Amino acid sequence: MSRPDLAGAAHLVTGRHRSPYNPFVPTPCIGVILVDHGSQRDESNVMFVQFVTQFRAAGSYDIVEPAHMEITEPSIATAFDRCVAHGATHVVVVPYFLGPGKHWDTDIPNLTAEAAANHEGVTYRIAAPLGLHSAMIEIVRDRIAETVTSRKVKSPES
Repeated sequence: MSRPDLAGAAHLVTGRHRSPYNPFVPTPCIGVILVDHGSQRDESNVMFVQFVTQFRAAGSYDIVEPAHMEITEPSIATAFDRCVAHGATHVVVVPYFLGPGKHWDTDIPNLTAEAAANHEGVTYRIAAPLGLHSAMIEIVRDRIAETVTSRKVKSPES
């Protein structure tokens, strides 16, 4: 028996469909937690939530929650609870960080494990930081172009 071509089958991750390999087994319903550090500056926290809202609207995943690692709510535990409440059976935690460090190596895994301990049967994985992804090159180019062509100058002195 041949397996179906899964290219373009992103809809399978929403959990609304049955596995193409075994129609009697539902695919896991994936919840996504995008997590940043958290800031004392409301502007930074608002900007992060706006990004999460845009990501959710892009429609790749039905369950997407923001979380701040520390300082402010929602926490990773709160976001994990919300994902499960919306039906997630597998949670992917995506650090909104450029590079690896103590938060990615230790803090986020520990906080996620604590959150998952309250939800028997729910699995999770932690994604790599954004870092060296090829899309970052284009993002930096765009920021440079915006800065060069802008009439508004933003510097630490202004």
